[in-house]
Amino acid sequence: MSMPPTMSALVAEKVGEPGDVLRLESRPVPTPEAGQALIRVKATPVHASDLHVLRGRYGFSPEFPAVGGHMECVGRIEALGPDAGALSIGERVVHAAIPAVPGARATGTWQEYLVADTRRLLPVSGRLSDSDACQLAVNPLTALLLVARELDVQPGEWLLQTAAGSTVGRLVIQLARHLGIPTINVVRRRDAVEEIKALGGDEVVCTADEDLVQRVAEIAGTVGVRKALDCVAGDVGAQVSQALAPGGEVVVYGALSTHRQTDPAALTIPLSARSVIYETKTVRGFWLNRWFGTTSPADALDALSEVRTLVTDGVLTIPEGCPFPLERFTEAIALAETPARGAKPFFLFEEGAISTAGR
Repeated sequence: MSMPPTMSALVAEKVGEPGDVLRLESRPVPTPEAGQALIRVKATPVHASDLHVLRGRYGFSPEFPAVGGHMECVGRIEALGPDAGALSIGERVVHAAIPAVPGARATGTWQEYLVADTRRLLPVSGRLSDSDACQLAVNPLTALLLVARELDVQPGEWLLQTAAGSTVGRLVIQLARHLGIPTINVVRRRDAVEEIKALGGDEVVCTADEDLVQRVAEIAGTVGVRKALDCVAGDVGAQVSQALAPGGEVVVYGALSTHRQTDPAALTIPLSARSVIYETKTVRGFWLNRWFGTTSPADALDALSEVRTLVTDGVLTIPEGCPFPLERFTEAIALAETPARGAKPFFLFEEGAISTAGR
């Protein structure tokens, strides 16, 4: 089938609420240059962070107007530029589209075709569904990097984590169980406790009616906890630091308490200076974009290959997403914004059917 001259793309004209600023547009199909591949996108998710990028509330901002979706997708290689390496036309690949910081401007994934740096492409077999493949390069990769690389948690060593019911939190539980790492999992709601235990969480602390610091002390005893992940910030993040044994470290990779709000208290982690100084505790950040900015392309692909194996072998389970055609983007965004745990929306482009919106 010959290449169409134009394609559909979901474009934000300016910073603002996604539902207000996104428009379906017709754009020319791009041409790959040296070291690039032209990807025909099959599936690409709608992450909360994608929406925060459009709102101007994330750690980087694209140049507007901008195609939405700055995280990941799966598709097939339609054309290759010069010096494209060992990839071949027709190959099914995951594109880790997360912009490196510092690094070049990013191409959005919410479009039918895009050009990608071949060093950001990971071949994937048909054993992985479109839903799994298009969600491989952000949340499962983050879970692996946090546990195995950032904190280097050893078998038998306690790992404390907040937001255990989040997507990354659940993946951390699965990975820790596989690696023989016992977990203490913090949740906000009492009705989440049994769910986390059923998933394989060893201990669960509910902040609605339990004291986090006290419960961690009871669970870990004299051994204590030296490794922690925090995705909440605010007072909960501070309590995690407080709960750690001397010399402990907490890696903060998100701030759920700041979601859609500007309250300064939620944007702060009120650490005890005495605890940090006298107990030599460490609090540091992790952001996938900056990891891509400081890691060699070969090392990044190695980590992605490891994730591909973990998901293909069923060690890590990605919940089945909910597909939408690009034209129904308002519904997809509404689902992504729904607080209750539901299927993650993703845009699915049908093989052999190029939409004609905007032409």
